[in-house]
Amino acid sequence: MQVLVLGAGVVGVTSAWYLAKAGHEVTVIDRQVDVALETSYANAGQISPGYSAPWAGPGIPLKAIKWLMQDLAPFMINGKEVDPQTLSWMTKMLTNCTEGAYHVNKARMMRLAEYSRDCFIDLRNELDINYDQRTKGTLQVFRTQKQVDASKKDISVLQECGVNFQVLDTEGCVEHEPALANVKEKIVGGLRLPGDETGDCFKFNNALADECKKLGVKFVMKTDILSINREGDKIVDVSTSRGKMTADSYLVAMGSYSTPILAEIDVKVPVYPIKGYSLTLPIVDAGKAPTSTVMDETYKVAVTRFDDRIRVGGTAEIASYNKELQEKRRANVEFVVKDLFPGGGDIEHAEFWTGLRPMTPDGTPILGETKYSNLFLNTGHGTLGWTMSLGSGKYVADVISQQKTDIDPEGLSIARYA
Repeated sequence: MQVLVLGAGVVGVTSAWYLAKAGHEVTVIDRQVDVALETSYANAGQISPGYSAPWAGPGIPLKAIKWLMQDLAPFMINGKEVDPQTLSWMTKMLTNCTEGAYHVNKARMMRLAEYSRDCFIDLRNELDINYDQRTKGTLQVFRTQKQVDASKKDISVLQECGVNFQVLDTEGCVEHEPALANVKEKIVGGLRLPGDETGDCFKFNNALADECKKLGVKFVMKTDILSINREGDKIVDVSTSRGKMTADSYLVAMGSYSTPILAEIDVKVPVYPIKGYSLTLPIVDAGKAPTSTVMDETYKVAVTRFDDRIRVGGTAEIASYNKELQEKRRANVEFVVKDLFPGGGDIEHAEFWTGLRPMTPDGTPILGETKYSNLFLNTGHGTLGWTMSLGSGKYVADVISQQKTDIDPEGLSIARYA
């Protein structure tokens, strides 16, 4: 079967890998000059099944208001970019901020994320690829006792989902992240998820794309995707800047840009771009840098160790498709790395980046079949695109191949929004 994959980010490339492994003839198209040059380029560097939780949850609306008033706000709204699509998405998200919806959505996300982590383990056993990977877990640090007390809710969900975790005091945090000894007076406690992993998504994507090419996958870059064209209940071709491209099946893995192109063929996916920011710093003193990922609960910023760099990612900005890199948004992510790991990295030579996270209002990505018999989706992963990438790619490849999926498909397709 010929399969055309739209999008060459980590979700598109992992899908292409599994489709090629299943014996299909795969072509990937993307507007960029190479793979992983948009949202997959400089994310927070986490593979975090343990943190696979929806943003929508009990108490989040009130928290969001408080965040908006913080000096170093982890959440912001660009009023100039609020449009009807923004308001519609925010309304849908608010309806998911109930206890019941949170547990349903969390369970769906955890099911996919845990499966994806297993796929990462299998892939490393199969391929010798280097992406600065580390398997030393994630440490969420708390600056106040109130945060420690509030973590009990998260712990109960982890227990329900069978996720391994460790509750740590200040000394326990320092034991796992020795550089925190320099600032331990700022830390009250922590929650560690030893099963989480880290690495450079950009390096991973490029390495896996090379492996895809060995299986015959074709990458057609510098190609604008103009429209998806239908006849009856089937897709007949895709119009691009290079002309029309045809296949037997079509997979949309375009992140936030899935929404407008699918709307043209009356496939309505509630995927909205949430703008995030990151810094990438060269390490100047390894002893003052993290060993894995440290998540600062106060500022919602993750600090992740690569081999010779530190990646700092965070901030959620509602700004539609505006990708302007605003220096004033740098303050939040820069403060955390300087505050927790002073002297570890070279701030003056940091790369500042922004990307659009494709978020669904319930947190779960949209995978699998549509009302068109040969059109499939792999989009809406939010902040967990890399975490869920391999699991999503394998799941969708099985759906397209008409094979039984390894995990329960309940609640993963667009049908849940019908």
